[in-house]
Amino acid sequence: MNYKIETFPKTRVATLDICSIGIQKHNVAALIEIDVSVSREKLKQQRHNTHPISFTAWLIKVISLTIKSHEAAAGYLLGKRKVLVFDDINVSLAIEKEVNGKKVPIPLIIEKANEISVESITEQIRDAKEKELTNKDIVLHTRANKLEGLYYSLPGFARRFFWKYLLRHPQLAFKKMGNVAITSVGMVGNVSGWFIPISVHPICFGISNIAKKPIVIDDKIEIREILNMTVLLDHDVIDGAPMARFLSDLSSNIEKGYGL
Repeated sequence: MNYKIETFPKTRVATLDICSIGIQKHNVAALIEIDVSVSREKLKQQRHNTHPISFTAWLIKVISLTIKSHEAAAGYLLGKRKVLVFDDINVSLAIEKEVNGKKVPIPLIIEKANEISVESITEQIRDAKEKELTNKDIVLHTRANKLEGLYYSLPGFARRFFWKYLLRHPQLAFKKMGNVAITSVGMVGNVSGWFIPISVHPICFGISNIAKKPIVIDDKIEIREILNMTVLLDHDVIDGAPMARFLSDLSSNIEKGYGL
């Protein structure tokens, strides 16, 4: 019987800890289909611009602007009866990188995504993908330092205590990981349907692939480009009705190609 044993990359250790804490949150998963035919066509028309923008970058911008209009969606629970809402929308986006011959997810923090341009977001994502990384660059959410390096040497219960402590101190959590998480499997592979992420963020988006599907429009069947998206919302900070209004506005903004 032949086999081999491989050691987890350091970021995988942090992922396991996040999953352990994330499944304890009172999250609601909304699985939605969004017609992106109009927005995709508008993006195609901009391909020859001096500073072309990516669909993912534009999607981050629209998500950030919509959240800004529904700020409680990205609020942190403060104690048991308060919600801390930050002025800025800082987005944590998982970028797959190759480190020592293995592909690992590295978080990119896009600060003030609601204020900066789509071109700037596109550039940050491109630079993060192209930058060469070593073990010294693998961190929780910022560049490595002695304190963060110590994290990986701690036993599991101590590492999970760190995450619990972080979530009980929203200002520190926001500084380290932002208030919005986005995971896009469409950036790395072709996956049909939805996937439900696990996250410690107040709100998390699971972006799948775009697929052509028959949709009824004005009593006629048309082939449209449909994006499958999962939105994970913290029910401790936002109720069902505000959730529904947020999701409705988000779908509408994406479908009409907001800002393009």
